[in-house]
Amino acid sequence: MEPDEIYWKAVSDLSVILGLIAMGYCFYRLVEPFVENRKTAVWTGGVYAAAMLPVYFIPTGLDYFAACGIGVFASFFVMCRAERRNYRQKIFLAVTFFALRWFIFAAVNIIYDQLYGFLENTVYMRSHPSQFFVLYVGMGTFHTILAGLLMGAGVWCLLKAYTDKHTDMTKKELAMLSVPPLTGVCGYAVLRYYRDFYIIETHKMQNVYDAFTLLYYGVSVVTMLVVITLYQRIKAGQQEKLQNEMLAAQVESIRQHIEQVEEIYQDIRSLRHDMANHILTLERLYEGNKKEEARNYSADLKEKLTWQTGKIKSGNPVTDVIIWEAQKEAEQRKIRFCSAFYYPEDAGLNAFDISVILNNALQNAMEHGGQGEDPYIYIRAYQRNHVYMIEVCNSFTGTLQWDRERGLPLTSKEEEGHGYGLRNIRKIAEKYFGDIAIDIKDGAFCLSVMLSGTIYN
Repeated sequence: MEPDEIYWKAVSDLSVILGLIAMGYCFYRLVEPFVENRKTAVWTGGVYAAAMLPVYFIPTGLDYFAACGIGVFASFFVMCRAERRNYRQKIFLAVTFFALRWFIFAAVNIIYDQLYGFLENTVYMRSHPSQFFVLYVGMGTFHTILAGLLMGAGVWCLLKAYTDKHTDMTKKELAMLSVPPLTGVCGYAVLRYYRDFYIIETHKMQNVYDAFTLLYYGVSVVTMLVVITLYQRIKAGQQEKLQNEMLAAQVESIRQHIEQVEEIYQDIRSLRHDMANHILTLERLYEGNKKEEARNYSADLKEKLTWQTGKIKSGNPVTDVIIWEAQKEAEQRKIRFCSAFYYPEDAGLNAFDISVILNNALQNAMEHGGQGEDPYIYIRAYQRNHVYMIEVCNSFTGTLQWDRERGLPLTSKEEEGHGYGLRNIRKIAEKYFGDIAIDIKDGAFCLSVMLSGTIYN
C-alpha cells in the first residue's frame, strides 16, 4: 500500500471508529432513563460499539444493514440480562434505535455525497488537486459530527416524547409503537437500493430523488415521535382516569367512615340515655349484696362503652375510625400496630384530605407491613412551628425499583389499579405547599408527609 493510501485509509478508519463510539454513546443516552442501573445503559452502548467494530475491520461477508441488526440484538441481550423486567419496552428501544440510526445515517450520507460532489467540482479544487486529501479529512469530520449531532437530537426528542419511562408496556402498545420504525426501515431499504443502483449505473446522483429521500427520512422520524407522543397522552389520560376512579372510591370509603361515626355517636347517645337505668341497676345489685353480678354487669357495660367510643383518640372522629379499622385489620394479620397520630383542629386542614393520606398510607403499609420476623406498622403525627408531619412506617424486607422522574418506588401492580396511592398522597401534600419523602433502612419503609404553608396563618 502506497504511503498516500495509508493516510486515506487511516482517516477512513478513524472516522468509522469515532462514528461507532458516537452511536454507542447515543444508544447509552437512549437507554439510560429507562433502566434502574446506569451500568446497564453503559454496557448497552459499549456492546453495540464493540460488536460493530469487527464488522468493519474483519471481512465477514455480511451486509452492513444485517451487521447493524446483530449489533443492536447484542445490546438488547445485554439489557435483558442486566435487568430482567419490562422486556417489551427493551424490544421497543432496540427497534427504535435501529430505525433512527439508519434514518440519520442515510440522511447524512445524502448530504455528504451532495456536498462532497459540489466541492470537488469547484474551480479551486480542480486547480489544486493536492488539496483533495484535506477535503477528504474535512468531509469525514463533517460526516461524523453531523451524524452525531442529528442522532443526539433524535434521541433527545424521543426521550422528551416518551415521558412515562418505567411503566410496563403491553403487547398491543409494543405493536403500535413498533409499526412506524419497522415500516420506515423497510422503506429505507428500498430507497437505498434504488439510490445505490442508480449511482452505480449512471455514476451520478439524482438531486430530485435525493431530496425526496431526505423528505421520507424526516417524515419517518417525525412519525415515530408523533406516535410516541400520542401514545403517552393516551397513557396519561388512562392513568388520570384510573387515579380519579380510585380517588372516587376513597371518597366513597370516607363517606362510609362518616356514616360509621354517625352510627357510633347514635349508639353513644343511646347509651347515655340509658345511663340512669344502668346506674340504678348497679345500685340495686350492690344494695342486694350481689357484688359478683355487679362486677360482671359493670365489666359488660365498660366493654360496650369502650367498643362504641373506641380506643383511638386522634382528635377527629373520621380519622379515629380509619385508624381503628386499620388497627383491627393489623390484628387479624398479626401485625403489631402502634398509633401516635393526632389531628390538629386549629391548623386549617381539611379532614377529607387527611383521610385520603391516611387511607393510602395505611393501605400501602398493610400490604407490605407483614414482612419480617416482627411485622409492625407505626403511625404518628406532630406539629413543629408551621409544619405538620405525618409519618407511617412499616416493616419491610427486600428492595424496590424507583421511578427517578417521579422520585417514587415502582410497583408491578400499576396496571391493575395499584401504585397510585403515593401519587395521591403527593398531590394532597402539594396542595398544602408540602411534599413526601421515603426512607428505606434497617428493615423499615418510612413515608413522611409534610404539610405547610398559609394553612396555619
